[in-house]
Amino acid sequence: MSDEPVPPHGGRLRPLLVADPAERRERLRAASSLPRLSLTTREASDLIMLAMGAFSPLDGFMRHADYVGVRDDMHLANGVLWPMPVTLAADRATAGSLDAGARVALADSATGEILGVMTIEDKFSYDAALEARRVFGTDDARHPGVAKLYSQREVYLGGPVEALSEGAYPERFPDFARPTETREIFRRRGWRTIAAFQTRNPIHRSHEYLTKIALEVCDGLFIHPIVGELKEGDIPAEVRMRCYHALLENYYPRDRVVLKVYPMEMRYAGPREAVLHAIIRQNFGCTHLIVGRDHAGVGSYYGPFEAQEIFDRIPSGELLIRPLKLDWTFWCHRCETMASPRTCPHGDDDHLMISGTRLRQMLSRGERPPTTFTRPEVAEILIDYYRRAQGEGPTK
Repeated sequence: MSDEPVPPHGGRLRPLLVADPAERRERLRAASSLPRLSLTTREASDLIMLAMGAFSPLDGFMRHADYVGVRDDMHLANGVLWPMPVTLAADRATAGSLDAGARVALADSATGEILGVMTIEDKFSYDAALEARRVFGTDDARHPGVAKLYSQREVYLGGPVEALSEGAYPERFPDFARPTETREIFRRRGWRTIAAFQTRNPIHRSHEYLTKIALEVCDGLFIHPIVGELKEGDIPAEVRMRCYHALLENYYPRDRVVLKVYPMEMRYAGPREAVLHAIIRQNFGCTHLIVGRDHAGVGSYYGPFEAQEIFDRIPSGELLIRPLKLDWTFWCHRCETMASPRTCPHGDDDHLMISGTRLRQMLSRGERPPTTFTRPEVAEILIDYYRRAQGEGPTK
């Protein structure tokens, strides 16, 4: 019997980073003479996800058959469940200059660093509005994920990738970790059931309540913030990391929680992105994913529990990680505790509704969140950040 609680999605981890540093340096030298494609921030973060094996079993950017299968039916051409396209776009002139079998260097558009090399196996045009409707459930350009899709270049290039760098993430974030590393951490701790918590916000009291429910039923909790680029108005990753550490130091049992980060960008795709989050956490070694209200949603594009309901439509055996479906939660003034409609008999007038959006609104107005909304240590960090951002200087 394997020491691992759950196998990777598709059966095995497939990290694409060239493992030997000397070989990596040699391939980087060779890549410098290849035609070069500049990657968007989303494409660069996806390449790093491929590099670390978080997107297993993918071997690169999607070819046409995989793309269509994923877009229309949430399955790769070989029948493996996959909910969202992982694609690389080029302009028509560049795509036209690349023949099948050509090798191209993939470079970070901001730094110019070569992150990997792709062998071109396929190139195809795509209908962005159709992709938006199928994947995001809307073609509204005001949706941040759809807006990024519409801004892409015209032709998708598909083919296998050899990754040569993980960018600045390992140095920028001490809590950066790959699936092989988290699986080893869980193995050493003897955890057989691990609940993952996906977050792009500071953890407020509602989040804390959900994670502690998970700790009641699982051996360990894996807090796994996304640190790729977010939409305008979201709180920067470095600020959020300070908040996470303050919470873990004061309010969680240290031997039952692991905090690590991963570099993907949010798509804000609601139900489909919830499935992608589950696959990623299965690759990191988790057995459960906490799925609360409006997981991976934005605005009013998705129903509050659509991200839970999509898991009911996945055929048995196609996804081994299981969702922990948790209700929306609030602070009840009469119960004097966090609660949900399943545990609290009181009416709306007694409830303080808690959300990341409301927290950001309060802070941007200079309001101090009450302790029923967020822990005071977290509030201090966020208040200081907003004061600095608004040019008022640090707190005294």
